[in-house]
Amino acid sequence: MSKIKMIIMDVDGTMVNSDKVITPKTKEALLKAQDAGIRLVIASGRPTSGIRALAKELGLKDHLGMLVSYNGSKVFDCATQEVLYNQALSVDQAKRVLEHLKQFDVYPMVDRHGYMHVLDAYAPALHVDGKLLDVMKYEIRGGNFLIREERDLAAFVDFEPNKILTAGEPDYLQEVYEAMQEPFKDELNCMFTASFYYEYTPKGVDKAKALEKICKLTDIDPSEVIAFGDAMNDLTMIQLAGTGVAMANGAPDVLAAADFVTLSNDEDGIAHALAKYLN
Repeated sequence: MSKIKMIIMDVDGTMVNSDKVITPKTKEALLKAQDAGIRLVIASGRPTSGIRALAKELGLKDHLGMLVSYNGSKVFDCATQEVLYNQALSVDQAKRVLEHLKQFDVYPMVDRHGYMHVLDAYAPALHVDGKLLDVMKYEIRGGNFLIREERDLAAFVDFEPNKILTAGEPDYLQEVYEAMQEPFKDELNCMFTASFYYEYTPKGVDKAKALEKICKLTDIDPSEVIAFGDAMNDLTMIQLAGTGVAMANGAPDVLAAADFVTLSNDEDGIAHALAKYLN
C-alpha cells in the first residue's frame, strides 16, 4: 500500500459525532496526522461557510489544508484563502428545478451571501430516526446562515447557485425522489445526502472530481489518499482513494464499496482507522 499523504473526510455522520462536534480522540488523531505532514481535506455537502469553523479548529490554514464544499462543486485553499475551483448551476437550471419542486411536499433551500433563502422559516419539523428535527434550525446552524423567506424561490433566483437543497420526510422522499429527478437526471446530479435531504448539483460534480483536482494541484496520487465517508455522496471519493473507509453508520452501498469499515462517527471511527493505517 502506498504511503498515505492526504486524508479527505466527510463531515456529518463521519468527522463529527451526533452532537455535530469533533470528539477529542478524533481531533487528536487528525492533528497528529497533520504534524506528520499529511494534508487534511474536509469534503462536505455543506457550503463553505458551514465548514470554516471546523477548518479553523483543526488548523488547516497552517498545514496546507483544503475544503471541498457543495458536494464537490467548490474547492477552497485554506492557506491562500483562494477558491481553486467552482462549478455552479446556471440560472436557467436553478429556475427550472425550483419550478419543478413546487409540485412536491418538500422544503427547497438556496444559499447566497450568508443567507439561506427558503419559503417557510417555520416549516414543520421532520420525523427522522424516531425524533423530530427542526430542519430549518438544523440547516442554518450547520451552515452558519441567517435565514430569509422568499415568496417564490424560482422567481428569486437570478444568480448561479452551487446547489439546490431540498428537505422532506424520509419516507416521502423515498416515494417521490425518482419523479423529483426525472426531468434533470441526464442534466444534473440528483442525490440523497441524508435520509431527509435530496439535492441538485451540476453534472460532473462530485467529491471524487474535486479530489482528482486537488491531487493534481498537490502532486499527490489518489493511491496515497485515505477517504472517509458514510453517505451516498461520499461513494465516489471512497472508490477513487487508494484506501476507502466507510463509517459503521454508513449507507449499504458505501459499506460495500469500502476497503475497510471502521467504527461509527459516535465511536471515533476516523481515529480507529488512522491508528490502523498510519501506525
